[in-house]
Amino acid sequence: MDAIYRTQRHFYDLTRKYYLLGRDRLIRYLAPPLGGSVLEIGCGTGRNLILAARAWPDARFFGIDISEAMLETARKNVAKAGLSDKIVFAQGDATAFDAQALFGVPAFDRIFQSYTLSMIPDWEGAIREAAGKLAPEGRLDIVDFGQQNGLPGIWRSLLFAWLARFDVTPRATLRSVVEKIAAERGLEADFLALRLGYAWTARLSRP
Repeated sequence: MDAIYRTQRHFYDLTRKYYLLGRDRLIRYLAPPLGGSVLEIGCGTGRNLILAARAWPDARFFGIDISEAMLETARKNVAKAGLSDKIVFAQGDATAFDAQALFGVPAFDRIFQSYTLSMIPDWEGAIREAAGKLAPEGRLDIVDFGQQNGLPGIWRSLLFAWLARFDVTPRATLRSVVEKIAAERGLEADFLALRLGYAWTARLSRP
């Protein structure tokens, strides 16, 4: 991942804002409890955590990413935003990480994964790992590429071919996997398609 993002990280946010739809909606509805903890898995340049920390100033924010190059950019962006005291980063694998060792926090009130599952080979494992890190009444929010069901077939073909050039694979079984993991873990599951299926959102909530 460092090889991929060593150069891309410098213009990543500028290009992605036009097609990573649903990220700001996810942040808008995070609603962490007062003093609550929020973790982004696959935090990239820190863009989402900066917006979230500004929107929910009473919460504590954490981010992990497997790419140290991305984390270097994230720390610089957070420092520039004056939020270094609010956001903590650590390098970690989305499919297996020790939150207590990395952050001193065993579980989180809110966890989110934004356009990461389509790039993680063991994406089901990444969902399970995140679900296992939820605190009581915690919630995992996901947004990623959908299957473009309501859009013209030629659009879907062109988009998927373009995404494949960057090793991005929209997960056709996202809904069924989320529902399966929810049943396994005693969680509640919700699913919503955005923009005619361009993006899919999913939510796993711990009662």
